Amino acid sequence: MSDLMKNQNATDFFENVAQIIEQARRFVGRTADLTMCVTYFEIGRMIVEEEQGGKARAEYGRGLLGALSAFLNGRYKKGFSETNLKNARKFYQVYAEAIRQTLSAELKNEVQNQIRQTISDEFEKYTLFQLKQTKIIEPYPFRLGWSQYQILMRIKNEDERRFYELEAIKHQWSVDELKRQYHSSLYERLALSRDKDEVMRLAQQGQQMENPRDMLKNPLILEFLDLTEDTAYSESDLETAIINKLSQFLLELGKGFLFEARQKRFTYDEQHFFVDLVFYNRLLDCYLLIDLKTKELKHQDLGQMQMYVNYFDRYVKTEKENPTIGILLCKEKNDSIVEMTLPKDSNIYASEYSLYLPDKALLQRKLAEWAEEFEEVHGGTEDEAEI
Repeated sequence: MSDLMKNQNATDFFENVAQIIEQARRFVGRTADLTMCVTYFEIGRMIVEEEQGGKARAEYGRGLLGALSAFLNGRYKKGFSETNLKNARKFYQVYAEAIRQTLSAELKNEVQNQIRQTISDEFEKYTLFQLKQTKIIEPYPFRLGWSQYQILMRIKNEDERRFYELEAIKHQWSVDELKRQYHSSLYERLALSRDKDEVMRLAQQGQQMENPRDMLKNPLILEFLDLTEDTAYSESDLETAIINKLSQFLLELGKGFLFEARQKRFTYDEQHFFVDLVFYNRLLDCYLLIDLKTKELKHQDLGQMQMYVNYFDRYVKTEKENPTIGILLCKEKNDSIVEMTLPKDSNIYASEYSLYLPDKALLQRKLAEWAEEFEEVHGGTEDEAEI
């Protein structure tokens, strides 16, 4: 067997077989996710329709979930607690409108009839292919697993919920990653850096990377570094912690970032300089330099970053690449000093970082206040809004 393993043709064959098995496992997992989402959605629909069957059923409806739970658990032993049934009802209530918009008038009756037939003793016989062929899956915009939808359906703000759903689909976030991005208030942090039209686009399309400002989050949330506010740490300690948790840091930075170097040295006029962290963004097609500051940002720090950016623009980037971006990642900054120090067309930005998850309610209040202020300044007539 060992000689066979050394044979390249045999190795390629083994890898091909392994890939088939991995694809099959992903297929089975995806089929199970879709089946579970469709099942709970339809259970939720049936519960809502039964509960809303008229005033005569009001008293009967109060005990419906408990009785249904006892019946189903009696037949299937487990999996249908009253809490699970409430989740199914909530799932339907949140996503029913999206389903209605997806279903065409021609398909609606056909699909509903096939659903009733499929969610029966014969349900397990359907594969993903058969579900698609019978048009049962097509009308359902479910692209995530049931566990992820249990998180999403509890987000009250429809725009915010849609944003996290889009991002989770595009980046294939796990349940834990979806929880982390939600609790780190990714939507609010991005929304607060944009105007109203951009906030609407954020909700409809997710995060887009078309210009340097699209990547900005303030603050960056670095709770995964395991550093604490009450412990003294140096800029070197912060840099080492980031390198040790580089994959999480790249996720927090956003889309398209590739790590190139730490303490990148360059020499100019016989002096050596060091950039803390150097990244490249393949979507913006440019270098991104990060300097770390564990204290309040000074105007000298901004001047130093300007020199780093100038050097990369003049001696490192190619003609086809876009101008270099510089970010000062600091513990605290004064926006007035940043604005006065940097020219208006500067490609340098200052962003604070936090070592703990933000107060989500506070950020939501800030976003609501920001929206009101924006309306007062830019709102009014439709013509004014377009301007």
